[in-house]
Formats: sequence, C-alpha cells, structure tokens
Amino acid sequence: MRSPAPVAVTGLGCICAAGRTLPETLAALFRGERAPAPPRRFATSHPTPFPVFEVAEDFAGRDDLLRTSLLALAAADEALADAGWSRESLRPLRVGVCLGTTVGSAMNNEEFYREYRQGQDPSLAPIRRFLNSNPAASLAKEYGFDGPCQTVVNACSSGSDAVGLAAAWIRAGLCDLALAGGADELCRTTCNGFHALMIASDAPVIPFDRRRKGLNLGEGAGVLVLESEAVRGSRSARAFLRGYGAACDAHHLTAPHPEGAGLQRALIEALAEAGATAAEIAFVNAHGTGTADNDRVESRVLAAMLPQVPFLSTKGYTGHTLGAAGGIEAALTVACLERGEIPASIGFVEPDPELPATPVTQTTAATGELAISQSLAFGGNNAVLVFGRGNRGKA
Repeated sequence: MRSPAPVAVTGLGCICAAGRTLPETLAALFRGERAPAPPRRFATSHPTPFPVFEVAEDFAGRDDLLRTSLLALAAADEALADAGWSRESLRPLRVGVCLGTTVGSAMNNEEFYREYRQGQDPSLAPIRRFLNSNPAASLAKEYGFDGPCQTVVNACSSGSDAVGLAAAWIRAGLCDLALAGGADELCRTTCNGFHALMIASDAPVIPFDRRRKGLNLGEGAGVLVLESEAVRGSRSARAFLRGYGAACDAHHLTAPHPEGAGLQRALIEALAEAGATAAEIAFVNAHGTGTADNDRVESRVLAAMLPQVPFLSTKGYTGHTLGAAGGIEAALTVACLERGEIPASIGFVEPDPELPATPVTQTTAATGELAISQSLAFGGNNAVLVFGRGNRGKA
C-alpha cells in the first residue's frame, strides 16, 4: 500500500497545569516539576481531597464562552502565532477546525439546573454560554474560519482522532490549513464520575509504577496547525504527521482489552501509513494514566511491538486531560522530537513485575527520525499518531 503524503505541522500551542504556553510546559517537564492540588474552582463531598492538575488562568473578562473553549482559544492563538499566521493573513484561505473534547461545554451549568429544579427563575446566561461553546464552532466563529468544522467526542482518544481527521481533510483538499487538537476543562461531575469508578488516586499520579493507585484529572488544550504543501510553500515545518491509526477493542465499556488488541491494530495501521518500522521510532509518548489496567496493557503492547524503544507518560506532569490529552501530548511529542530528548517519566520509581516494559527515569536522547503519541479511551477506542522530524531545527 502506498503511504499517503505527510502533512506539515507548522505551529504548536499548549496550555495546561504545567505551563500557560508550550515553552513553559516543556521547561517544567525537563525540570521535573509538577504541582497537583485539590481543585479550587469547585468542591466535592469526598472526605479525601483528590488532587487535580488545574490551569491557573481564570480568563477574566470572557464570560461569553465556557472554559473549554477559552482553553482552546489560548492554545490556538499560540499555535497560529508559532506558525507565523495572523488573522488577516488567513482570511483568503479555507481553514478547518477539528477539536476533540469530552466534557466540552455540557457539564458546568449545575447552578442553573439546581435553581430551575427548585422552582426559581434562573438567568439564561449559562444556557447562552453553553450554546456558544461548542469547542470547534467557537474557534471557527472567533477567527471567522469557513472551512470544515468538527468537534470529535470519542472519550480520551478524541484529541488524537481530531488530529488524524484534520490531516485527512488536508490530504483530500477540503481545506488549506487546519487547527487540530483537543480541549477540556475540569468539572465536578467528571471528578465524581472517576471517583465512583475507583480509578482516581488520592496521591500524585505515578504512571507504570508498581505502587500506582490511579489517575489525577487535569485540564487544558493542545492545538496543532496543519498545512497543505501548496500553502506552506518554502516555509519550514516543525514536524510532519506521517501516520495515524485507530481501532476499537470491542471488549468493555471502560477497561482495555487484556492483550491490547485494539492498540496493536492502531499501531500497525499508523506505522504502515507512515511506511515505518520499529527501528525508526525515537520514543513513544504513552497514554500512561497510572491506572492498573491501562499501564499493564500498554506496557505489554510496547514490549511486544516496540521493544527497546524509550517511552514516557507526560500525564505525570499534566494530569489526565481527557479529550484534550491527545492534542496536548501531540504538541509535546513534536516539541521533544525537535529537541532531541525526552524528560523522565515523573513518579516512576519501583518497577512492576507484571509490566515487561518500563518508562525512562531520566532525560533520554531521542535519536530516531519518528515519534509516536498514543491514546487509549473508554469504549475501547485507541488512536496512534506518528510524527516525523521537520525542517525547522531545534526548539
């Protein structure tokens, strides 16, 4: 099978608990810094204050959109500036927007519904905010983009799937340029849901460690600028998206297949589309949630399919940002590939005898030409992105 043309990644943007921009986030990762804490924007009745990775930015003065869309806008502004695009210069182009989310704009209007059920007459401002806050549509409206527009809701693989879909748009000629990635905000409903599933940790997350107790939720956004070759011309690219694979376990609502069947298929598909072999992979940015099942399955698949390839979980620094994770981790994967090294997988100290592969424990050189970012999701969804080095030089 002939591999499809690589798609240029010309700009990156990221906002998360580790930093308000991609350079800030990357610096925190290589310093080995993180600061999970109890949420400050909402409270739960749980006796244990489960730590989360909350973004400090309050977006004062923007009450027209919900937080997920504002996070997406912050990352998109950075990505477009990084790619050298102004709003005016984009006007003649067909620009698409493809964003993944899970919480999206649906779950932070509790006060409105509480007042309504109590027979009060609540303000409709929260509903207007909700109606304005479809993540992809709000970005398209903000910038005046009239290309294809899609919000992808596919659990925790949403951001990765959005990048893969947007690349297909570029290859098909549906748009000249696309903003792609993911965004999600923290929410009391979501936190309570993960507590009910008993997969949230009351301590800082330690992916792949024998003592792991579960995940910490986070929030943020990661956005990539993807461009057609006709638009990019002689301008440099930070990376090229060379492969994308997606497959479903068809096994369980929340648990991954014990042998990682869907992840294996997604990896095979992504590597085939990239025309790549395991020997060419510099590193893997693993899903690495810190839950017992995810880490076990992911370790087994990596040991079987990509033996000796270094890997880490950046969720130890950002928390699990759900639908934003694929976008944030794609941006971090490209940045680390440019830099030629990956940071230590924070929190990992004690190997688990059930895990045949373990993450890096120190800054590690990334010498291969390709890097992988992979996402595993509820519903058995799996998505894999393969990035190749660009021609922009080191970050």
